[in-house]
Amino acid sequence: MYAVIKTGGKQYKVETGDTIQIEKINAEKGDSVTFDEVLFVGGEEYRLGSPRVEGVTVSGKIVRQMRAKKIIVFKMKKRKGYRKKQGHRQNLTEVYITQIDSAKEA
Repeated sequence: MYAVIKTGGKQYKVETGDTIQIEKINAEKGDSVTFDEVLFVGGEEYRLGSPRVEGVTVSGKIVRQMRAKKIIVFKMKKRKGYRKKQGHRQNLTEVYITQIDSAKEA
């Protein structure tokens, strides 16, 4: 069984046992998190939400807080002498998916 969840403005396809990197969540290492915004549940049968599937939650455990690899943002306008170089590192949370709970049938 797998599910599509929405968090941090992005969508992730997850299965039990997966480890995903999502936008930062304010919680400590080892804390449990629950994702209520489940858009799709698949497997032998599938359920599509409009916009969410009611009664389905995805549970996970925070593995670590981390930062992504640095990216370089470089802007330049030709023949104008304008150059701007800037770096960015996104804060991320690594989550281990423990369970997809669809016991409550909608």
